[in-house]
Amino acid sequence: MFLTETKRFHFLLLLIILHSEVEQAYAVWPMPQQMSQSTDRYPINPQLLAFSYARDSAAQSGCSVLDAAFERYFNLIFPDFQLTMPVFSFLLYFLQYFVNKTEIEDFPRFQFRGLLLDTSRHYLPMPAILKTLDAMAYSKFNVFHWHIVDDPSFPYQSRNYPDLSSKGAFHPMTHIYTQSDVKRVIYHARLRGIRVVPEFDSPGHTQSWGKGQPDLLTSCYKGKVPSGTFGPVNPTLSSTYQFLNGLFKEVTSVFPDSYLHLGGDEVDFTCWRSNPNVQAFMAKMGFGSDYTKLESYYMENIVNITAALNKTSIVWQDVFDYRERIPMDTVLEIWKGVPADYRAELGRITLAGYRVLLSAPWYINHISYGQDWRNAYTVQPQNFSGTEQQKKLVIGGEVCMWGEYVDATNLTPRLWPRASAAAERLWSDEEKTSSVDKAFPRLEDFRCTLIRRGIQAEPLFVGHCKHELDRLVVVH
Repeated sequence: MFLTETKRFHFLLLLIILHSEVEQAYAVWPMPQQMSQSTDRYPINPQLLAFSYARDSAAQSGCSVLDAAFERYFNLIFPDFQLTMPVFSFLLYFLQYFVNKTEIEDFPRFQFRGLLLDTSRHYLPMPAILKTLDAMAYSKFNVFHWHIVDDPSFPYQSRNYPDLSSKGAFHPMTHIYTQSDVKRVIYHARLRGIRVVPEFDSPGHTQSWGKGQPDLLTSCYKGKVPSGTFGPVNPTLSSTYQFLNGLFKEVTSVFPDSYLHLGGDEVDFTCWRSNPNVQAFMAKMGFGSDYTKLESYYMENIVNITAALNKTSIVWQDVFDYRERIPMDTVLEIWKGVPADYRAELGRITLAGYRVLLSAPWYINHISYGQDWRNAYTVQPQNFSGTEQQKKLVIGGEVCMWGEYVDATNLTPRLWPRASAAAERLWSDEEKTSSVDKAFPRLEDFRCTLIRRGIQAEPLFVGHCKHELDRLVVVH
């Protein structure tokens, strides 16, 4: 279940001020659906403040998600306050806390607000992933799309197929995600209202799989003899589907979410064309020389495997483009093209009755000089030719951070606050957040909030964060 997706909330926004001046709550990001602010402010004593459940709340004390959130947000609201702080100290910190009277009615525009991390091209240590989940929660992302394996490495440590990581990871001990690691990520995400959707992309993007699973990949030929290289997963063998059934059965038991991302993109047919056994299979099946039909055969088989495991498949748009027969509950993710291209694709996919995610305009691993967050902010996910019913099939979108040039050293500043621009587009009312110029001071202030919370977000432009100057220290 998505947290807080169908209920609207009214609450007071706490504005913490570390000096005597009154400031507006600029750093409300993403923009709430309705917000009214007053200049009224009231002093607040952290020692007397406590979160409590409303009497008519469906959740009550003992709800682990909310109880943990109360404790976590107390520390975020009062970062300089400690219950053990002595009354007299050689260094006395003068802190004044106020509540700014603000009424908010809020709910998300889209139910699926995702962020993809690629942990195959560069291994991301656990602290980097957990820190990203923290930052996601601050921007109200609610899906962590874990692109956990790919061509370069297979860091997922399988219980049933241990050779996949022992032979396919960059290092079999240091650059893997154990079952305990995965459980820790899922637990950390759950407490922040984030679901974890793994992706095991195939039949392409599987070079690392072949190192630990013999006969899985297609042997490429040069003339009439094997060349010694390998291509995509071999879709002609029954052993392929037996292996995938076993792997997905394990994966779906480890990752409890109802979605499983199966990939299906960028399949190079060169190796399939060269292999005489694949050619014979094509002739037997009546596929002629159309290798998109062979990919369709493969994808239809693995989608059926996940359906039998009571999981809903997410696949990249290529699967739709190749006219593959897939269940109507399959979610298609658009990743290709400039605005004109992805708008046309949105129209085609929704006309066919499928739900869709948009990620094409939010590949923020692509960087450019200047304020490129503005491009992400101006995306209109439902701006395409189609009926209102079609537009309701757009269930959200994703920010994608592919890992060719990203590891733990630059992940956080490259993500934030640029990803937050897409977060507001997926959460907030589009008409009320149409101005990039009006968004800038809020995002600039929100970036400073992230910094205060330990997220090393890069600057948007020239300037500084006010909290750098706000702390007054008096030495006796």
